[in-house]
Amino acid sequence: MFCYNCGCLLSEHDFCTACGADVALYKKIMYVSNMYYNEGLEKAGVRDLTGAITSLRQSLKFNKNNIEARNLLGLVYFETGEVVAALSEWVISKNLRPEKNVADDYINRLQSNSSRLDALNQTIKKYNQALVYCMQDSKDLAVIQLKKVLSLNHRFVRAHQLLALLYMDSEEWERAERELHKCIDIDRNNTQTLRYLKEVEMMLVPDETAHQPAKRKKDESVRYQSDNEIIIQPLNMKEPKRTGASTLINLGLGVIIGLAATYFLMVPAAQANAKNESQKTITKISNESDARAVRIQELEAEVEKLTGQNEDLNQELENIVGADGTLHTIDELLLAASSYLENQDVQATAENLETIAQSVNIEETSEGFQSLYRMLLAAIGPDLSQTYYTEGNDAFNKGDFTAAIENLTKAVYYDEANADALFQLARAYHRNEDTENAVATYDKVIELFPGTTVARSAQRYRDELSPAE
Repeated sequence: MFCYNCGCLLSEHDFCTACGADVALYKKIMYVSNMYYNEGLEKAGVRDLTGAITSLRQSLKFNKNNIEARNLLGLVYFETGEVVAALSEWVISKNLRPEKNVADDYINRLQSNSSRLDALNQTIKKYNQALVYCMQDSKDLAVIQLKKVLSLNHRFVRAHQLLALLYMDSEEWERAERELHKCIDIDRNNTQTLRYLKEVEMMLVPDETAHQPAKRKKDESVRYQSDNEIIIQPLNMKEPKRTGASTLINLGLGVIIGLAATYFLMVPAAQANAKNESQKTITKISNESDARAVRIQELEAEVEKLTGQNEDLNQELENIVGADGTLHTIDELLLAASSYLENQDVQATAENLETIAQSVNIEETSEGFQSLYRMLLAAIGPDLSQTYYTEGNDAFNKGDFTAAIENLTKAVYYDEANADALFQLARAYHRNEDTENAVATYDKVIELFPGTTVARSAQRYRDELSPAE
């Protein structure tokens, strides 16, 4: 046992020899938790699974980190058919101890067998459907569903109990008894199973004190032995005289009794056959309905998938040929290039390139598109950059720093090698009291044009702004 405070191994003392923490109560709690775990282990060994679940839950109440108790509780749940509860316990156990935990093996065994996992999932769905049928008073359909459940998971105790309860409701006591004995084979001490079984046995065992024939008085009959047979002859009884009328009456009664016996023997058999045929028909219809429902779900999922793919393709097509699509953007770029080659109008070409840059991400276009765009930008860039630099510098000298920033930004965009424009942009940010952008732009000047006059000036202004950062 390890200390809860420092993790050191505890000794026989009531305090931790490493950190001095009081561990007396902690030891008692751990002992009680382990005691309940051992009790649950013993009950599980003799298939008292209900008692084992109770003991293991008590163990986890005292110590939720008792990994062995949690793993065993998951196994007991799995043995009674409660797969969801078992998985929950194993997942918690794995989260508490990710490494060297047997719960990891249990989970992997379930997940590796996809058909088994699907069968368990179908078991839960069909059991819930059986409960719905019971609430709708469709008890025959509920019996069919529960038989399907038990064919997939014959250890599902709750399904056996519900099926036995339905048999008890329809007074099929022997079938109910068989189902309850199956529950006993899985869980020997389930209280609900034992209560149902008691009710069934009361209906199956007749009351021996109810219909005992009264004893005859000794003087009402005479017994004597003839060879190996004992003959009992009532006293004061005379044999009736047989007449023709009585013979006819006896014959008529015999015929009537024979017809009645025939009716009561044949009609139940015919009804049982008809009931079996109807059950087979209902089972067939249910299976076909389930298969059709699954097929409909598959087709609906496929239609939804194809609809999504169609929408994606339509969107891609719209991006290519639409009003703002790739083809339209390419046409605008070609027109801009043609206009520049014909008229050498730098300003108009710049406006066209700005429009294109706003409508499309240049980095995501084709190589040919990017090459032509950069060629046009390089062709008009230096002249246009100088124009914007002149306008920005004039605005700076007039104190209109907003306009100066706008024009100088364009000047830098069209010619990144324009050191004067980049430095003047930093000065405009500085004078406009935009310290963050001013510092960033000064740093850019120092980085791109080291050793130049503008770089030294930028460093000087940058140092003035350092205390303000």
